[in-house]
Formats: sequence, C-alpha cells, structure tokens
Amino acid sequence: MTDIPITDARDRLASVIDEARRGTVYLTRRDRRVAAIVDPETLAQLEADAEELSDIRAVDEAWAETERLSETPIPWEDVKRELGL
Repeated sequence: MTDIPITDARDRLASVIDEARRGTVYLTRRDRRVAAIVDPETLAQLEADAEELSDIRAVDEAWAETERLSETPIPWEDVKRELGL
C-alpha cells in the first residue's frame, strides 16, 4: 500500500497506475486518504465478494424473519416440483 498526494499523482499518473498493479495506491488530500487505485482484477474480486456477502446477509435475514414469524419454510424440492422444474 502506498499513499500519494493527489497533486503528485497528477504529475505521474502512468507510474501511479503501474504501482497499483503491485498493490493498492491511496490518493491523499491534506494527509487524508480520499480515494484508492486498484488493479481491475482486485476490483472485480472485491465486487464479487461484496455481492456474495450481500446474498448471505439476505438469506440470514430471511431465516430470521421466518423464525420471528414462527413460519415453517417450504423445502426447495417442493418449490421446484410445484413450479415444474
């Protein structure tokens, strides 16, 4: 991880991008991180992981709601059979 002031990054954008291929580069303003540059593969993995986590949270919330309402869940096999899948 590298911290680079935005004004410096502006002057050497190509090298900052090369640096981001090896690890995250944080852009700073007044010594505070305000943005990050990451390589596309890292970003794609972060987005996929975030979506997976969101799905897991949705399932957990659905189970909690089922328990809160004292409902009996319908087995997935029954749902598929009813839908003709």
